[in-house]
Amino acid sequence: MTVARLSDNRYGKARVRVMKLDRSQPQHQLLEWTVRVLLEGDFETAHTLGDNSKILPTDTMKNTVYARAKASKAGTPEEFATELAEFLLGRNRQVQSVEVKIESVMWKRLIVDGKPHGSSFMRGSDELGTVLHTATREAKTLVCGVENMVILKSQNSAFEGYIQDDLTTLKPTADRLFATAMTADWEYSDGGAAFAMRHHAVREAMLKTFAEHDSKSVQQTLYAMAEAALAAVPEVNRVHMVMPNKHCLLVDLKNFGQENDNEIFVPTEDPQGYIEATVVREP
Repeated sequence: MTVARLSDNRYGKARVRVMKLDRSQPQHQLLEWTVRVLLEGDFETAHTLGDNSKILPTDTMKNTVYARAKASKAGTPEEFATELAEFLLGRNRQVQSVEVKIESVMWKRLIVDGKPHGSSFMRGSDELGTVLHTATREAKTLVCGVENMVILKSQNSAFEGYIQDDLTTLKPTADRLFATAMTADWEYSDGGAAFAMRHHAVREAMLKTFAEHDSKSVQQTLYAMAEAALAAVPEVNRVHMVMPNKHCLLVDLKNFGQENDNEIFVPTEDPQGYIEATVVREP
């Protein structure tokens, strides 16, 4: 007979969507978050004996997100994730660790007659701001980031000097489109503060570098963007980035008697290059 033993386990509620509107000022504030809560703790008997006496229902977790969103004064997902984890730890002695992930949707205030409108908004891109907060009774970690930041540059991008063997069909180029849907995350050495300002500084440093960098490869530009983020915010000690190469392929127009001087492309989704790296601050 096989002897089984429960190893790691956790459970929770995912895809809890909450929108919060603050009408206390003439310029209304709008936040939209998608929250995931995962609990780790003394849940062995639920698995082995079907004893649910230590199980907090996931529906209760969903309701907790809504109730805490109403009571909270948090203006950033980092602050709300921290508050939510502390609340769940405080009310559930059987819980050893709480992980809260929050994805933030981009909403932009409408500009009407050249002025920001107080109560009208426009959905931005599909980019998400991300927060992953893990809390135990002894320690906390906070990882911030972005997901699906779709960016493209139409010059200063090349790919040459790579290995070419009998299976290589890719042609070297000194002038190509560079498109990616970047995901990045970073940690703060001091645990984090002034969250909105720091997030903005990291994001702007990365975008400025992407735009101005003379790219010899995705790898080189990834490293330059991470390096710029470390320089922009001294409290960031690690940047992890994933940059898929979303290929834009030149269309062959010779059959139509036309030349294609890097003007007509076909964007492709699959397959795609996948470049990933972590850049850390030197001691």
